Amino acid sequence: MTATTPKATSATPNFCEGIQYFGEAIADFETYGKTPAIGEGSVAIADPTDAAAVYQTLLYADALRYLTLQVTGSKASGHPGGFASQAEAYAALVMLGYKNIITEVGHHAPGFYSAMFLDRSLEDMGINTVQQLRDRFREKHGLLGHLSGYIPGILAPAGPLGQGEHFAMAAALLHKDKLFPFTVGDGGLGEPYIMSGMAHFHTAYPGVTNFLPVLVWNGYSQEHHSMVSLKTNEQMMAYWHGNGFEEVVLVDAKDFDDQNQPGDYVDSTAFSFQQRLAFTKAVLVGIDEAARSALSGKLTAFIIKQLKGAGVHARGAKSHNLYAKDTLDSPHMIGALKTRALPPEAWQLVRTNCERAGGGPAAKTVVTEFELPLPELGELPLEEYAVGEEHPKVSTTAMGRLVAHVGQTDKNYLVTNADGNEASGIANINQALKIIHPTTDDLYNQAPGGQVYEPLSEDACAGLAAGLALMGSRTLWCSYESFAINGLPIWQTVTQAMAELRRPTPSTITLFTAGALEQGRNGWTHQRPEIEAYFAAMMRNGNVFPLFPPDANSIQVCYEWGLTTKNKGVVITASKSPLPIHTTFEQTRQALRDGAVILQEIDPPQPNGGVGKKVVFAVIGDMTLLPVFEAAAYLETEEIGVRIVSVVNPRRLYRPSDVAWDTCSEPDGGFLDDAKFAELFDGDALICVTGGAAGMLEPIMLRSTCKRDTFAWKRGETTASAGELMAFNGLTAEALTKRAIELVH
Repeated sequence: MTATTPKATSATPNFCEGIQYFGEAIADFETYGKTPAIGEGSVAIADPTDAAAVYQTLLYADALRYLTLQVTGSKASGHPGGFASQAEAYAALVMLGYKNIITEVGHHAPGFYSAMFLDRSLEDMGINTVQQLRDRFREKHGLLGHLSGYIPGILAPAGPLGQGEHFAMAAALLHKDKLFPFTVGDGGLGEPYIMSGMAHFHTAYPGVTNFLPVLVWNGYSQEHHSMVSLKTNEQMMAYWHGNGFEEVVLVDAKDFDDQNQPGDYVDSTAFSFQQRLAFTKAVLVGIDEAARSALSGKLTAFIIKQLKGAGVHARGAKSHNLYAKDTLDSPHMIGALKTRALPPEAWQLVRTNCERAGGGPAAKTVVTEFELPLPELGELPLEEYAVGEEHPKVSTTAMGRLVAHVGQTDKNYLVTNADGNEASGIANINQALKIIHPTTDDLYNQAPGGQVYEPLSEDACAGLAAGLALMGSRTLWCSYESFAINGLPIWQTVTQAMAELRRPTPSTITLFTAGALEQGRNGWTHQRPEIEAYFAAMMRNGNVFPLFPPDANSIQVCYEWGLTTKNKGVVITASKSPLPIHTTFEQTRQALRDGAVILQEIDPPQPNGGVGKKVVFAVIGDMTLLPVFEAAAYLETEEIGVRIVSVVNPRRLYRPSDVAWDTCSEPDGGFLDDAKFAELFDGDALICVTGGAAGMLEPIMLRSTCKRDTFAWKRGETTASAGELMAFNGLTAEALTKRAIELVH
């Protein structure tokens, strides 16, 4: 592609408004570019070896590079280098009709936006021209720096590494007839979790191979060489084969270099035009082979090996992102754009192919643009126990019975747990739904085709459960409270994406058990209720609802409610110990609406016609109620009134202005008004009690105006009982009583 001119002509397509440089005529365009390679009414090229198809795939790759660089340059910000090094692979996927493309690499965002622009997906958000694409890049209500659930045609968000594969595998599981390629960078491949996540999934679902990792092997990470940059091609192939991949297709740009570039990683855009075509043809044929292999039942990977930054403003890690100096007025940026510039007729050709590929714009065709049909669950088999019943009940077991019903009704339903359902009092889930395992063993409730996914990785548990929910399916992620933190980054990513998603999807629901108070003998390694501070902060997002059922009745209603919600993160935290029944179903339904419910009200004596003092206990959790009831009994003997309030749904206790609820997809604006708040929490003193992080009590502490204090978790220790551990943290009836008396006098 030769000299450039900054002027467009009257024949320039309208969408090209904002393109700064147009190229002059390209060699052989009259031969290979006059007719779109994807014919009218077709969804893909007919033959990956066809010269016109190869030629037009190369034009598409350069169009992606040009837009990626100009868009990022418009803000002197963003990440062009990684996507540029695999532009031929992305172009090949689209030309072959595959548009359900996901990425592991959030830094590829500007390339994905360029692709969504070229196939007209971004018109759904009012982006019709390149100028508008530039204007709205990295701007509010525009194209944020990393992929989100807000962008039309984008299947999944992308930010932290190790997440894209879970979205791809979740989609593959739900849509077994479609291919879900996902790009993964070699910077991320230096970490083991990517391979282990796919290995466990493939062991659990050996027949689900319709996800295709596309390794972008460009030799560099964000700021330095990648950890796998010294591997030979043979070693890289062996690495993937050794991790269970039956078919590995590798295309190395070095094999096509006619410019004697030094090093193992080269830039194909520096080749002669004929060698650029030869490289593009190899990628097109390789992608076609890999896609067919993945769709035919073989675990397959495609690897494109090309220098990072190929065809943009810099090479290697220096191409990763732009800095203040990298403006569209900078000579090195101008030079790079002019080198990649296309003539107007090439832009129109690329646009036509992109529109036709896959049957239309991604925003109209990819699976995430449609709501997944779900079977009706009917009435859940709730079992209400009598308040004050003589025999304590295990909350988690009561919920497990409902989970079994959901799984038996909805065959797409999946429960994930890092090998701990039995230890969490929910063996009934395993018994009913079976752990997915290649070894059938009735003793351990395991069999192929089960619905309980048990990798020993909270990242993989959370990833698949949250990913399936994002893709439209019902799931439940179960974890010990102390270990769930390892899976929270992807769960947080999904809940944030759900807050801006363009379609309804089932909420991602969790059950966290084996709380700190139950883990005394295990010591502080199993006592990490600080996770609740994470959720306390997330409540302000507007679509995150931590729930704290106080008993086995309440947990059933909490789960029932969670199943009815859309686009939310519902976190249920409960003990696996037998505990008393304090609430009826109706009381929990009230608590889900109001945030809390009164469990006990003891009015003080009224000497000389006056009104005695009353202490209000606002309690989060179930085991934490034990010392509170004990303290209440003692305070009654001191003629001090007591109200015990169980805080079940603290998100409702914020003021509407505290929470970004109105910015959410599927908004929930339910908050307790001031009058009802006073009915629950007004007294002569307020003591808030939790066995977890004090941050969860913030909504109450913000609004209460009476004398108040908090009792909360401090740190872990090895103890013989929950009571001893509570005492270590100051959560005793004696301490509560003493502080209550101090506050009311």
